[in-house]
Amino acid sequence: MKTRAVRLYGKKDLRVEEFELPQIGDDEILAKVVTDSLCMSSYKASTQASDHKRVPDDIAENPVMIGHEFAGEIVEVGANWRHKFSAGQKYSIQPAIYYEDGPVGVLSAPGYSYRYIGGDATYVIIPKDVLVQDCLLVYEGPGYYPASLSEPLSCVIGAMHANYHTKAGSYVHEMEIVDGGKMAILAGVGPMGLAAINYVLNREDRRPSLLVVTDIDQSRLDRAASLYTVEFARSRGIDLRYVNTRLLVNQVKDLKAMAGGAGFDDVFVFAPVAPVVEQGDAILGFDGCLNFFAGPSDPGFSAKMNFYNVHYAYTHIVGTSGGNIDDMREALEVMSAGLDPAGLITHIGGLSAVPEATLHLPDIPGGKKLIYTHFDFPLTAISDFEEKGKSEPLFARLHEICARHNGLWSVEAEAYLLGNG
Repeated sequence: MKTRAVRLYGKKDLRVEEFELPQIGDDEILAKVVTDSLCMSSYKASTQASDHKRVPDDIAENPVMIGHEFAGEIVEVGANWRHKFSAGQKYSIQPAIYYEDGPVGVLSAPGYSYRYIGGDATYVIIPKDVLVQDCLLVYEGPGYYPASLSEPLSCVIGAMHANYHTKAGSYVHEMEIVDGGKMAILAGVGPMGLAAINYVLNREDRRPSLLVVTDIDQSRLDRAASLYTVEFARSRGIDLRYVNTRLLVNQVKDLKAMAGGAGFDDVFVFAPVAPVVEQGDAILGFDGCLNFFAGPSDPGFSAKMNFYNVHYAYTHIVGTSGGNIDDMREALEVMSAGLDPAGLITHIGGLSAVPEATLHLPDIPGGKKLIYTHFDFPLTAISDFEEKGKSEPLFARLHEICARHNGLWSVEAEAYLLGNG
């Protein structure tokens, strides 16, 4: 089986290549990739190459496939896994696999560590490492792109579950956000922030009574407000407020005032910017938990924290990176039940667009960039479909479909692309 894939050979050295995959073994699965969502983590891996903790040292000789937010269809199942999987099933993968190798734990991931599996490919071999860790997950919902976006959604889910609170006189940490509490999501209208808002508004088990979402880009705030409306939040019992902190006279004082002056129970920081982290710390209430969600590239990144409040107000901080298997399953379940992550997607592209898009990801505005790996066309913003459709009928039709879906990508648009692209 031939595959086309984007492979990493060194720092900023990404190549689209076609090559033969080996025959699968009894503990492997051959799979077709349909969609992959580009992630800033792939940008970090591509710029750091072997300096990255998950990327092997020998990629110059044995390049790895990149991309880890992918979904597709199983093609062939090795003998040892036919009791569990079958050809034709749709799948998603939890990429942050972990396994014991003697006394040492090994942290590997599809999209970083393997020669024959990564999301930016047409076909891949799912290895035993993924299977024995139960990281191949069957997806039974509509379309493929929701399954691709289940990985970033699982990161948000994991962050919510990782927050914790305490009780005086007890050393037990009560995990989770405060039900009915006050929550703030700072720098919160990028792709991952949008995923967090979507999840919070759609949770059934617990949700805050107040959700304040901040940013300094009014256009991004306006787009978020159009996707996840104040009215819908109100119907879910949540007082949702979108706040441009550039417009506040005293940001900390004004934000705390929105929480009744006492501060917030749960604060999530979605940008690795020291003043934003410090603002998050400053608006915590008693027993407030700050989750530093955004992963910095600088290993020396630091910010100030009020340790008087740590001692006397019981404030605390956690950091999360990725979700676990249970978070991924929850993501797939909520999507199968109707949560649509389409609001995260602002661009689509073909496989050949991946190298340039990945290496320039921080500079490309908008949300998630969704790749359809069996096609070759430039990375294209959904907002540009109408103009591009004047010369290309495919994009004219995609514009019509997206217009019916509030300007968003959709299962209908995806099906049309897969059938007519």
